[in-house]
Amino acid sequence: MDLDTARRFALGLPEANEEPHFDLSSWRVRGKIFATIPPGGEQLRVPVDPDEWHALVEGNPAVFAEIIWGKRPIRNWVRVNLPAAATDEVRELLEEAWRRRAPKRVVAAYDAEQAI
Repeated sequence: MDLDTARRFALGLPEANEEPHFDLSSWRVRGKIFATIPPGGEQLRVPVDPDEWHALVEGNPAVFAEIIWGKRPIRNWVRVNLPAAATDEVRELLEEAWRRRAPKRVVAAYDAEQAI
């Protein structure tokens, strides 16, 4: 997977946009961040369900890694190594993250549109 493909997918989600976030870029829905992009374009940082975090990080360490803030891992975000990641897997993570941050009515409208 490459950053351009991930970007097209993320920004294709309803009401998604890209904004700066400190030294990163971020994808947001209604001002809420659902992914960040560190400089270099080889990684994404995506929020995940804390229960899913262990399965991702421990199950596929070539693709997913913990994010350390200070001296502690952040248990609800993962770092995604884009060149090693499968497109479908990244899309699923981005959509799940977007769903957790988007307003319920926006998600409902998206689901209705996808059902057609």
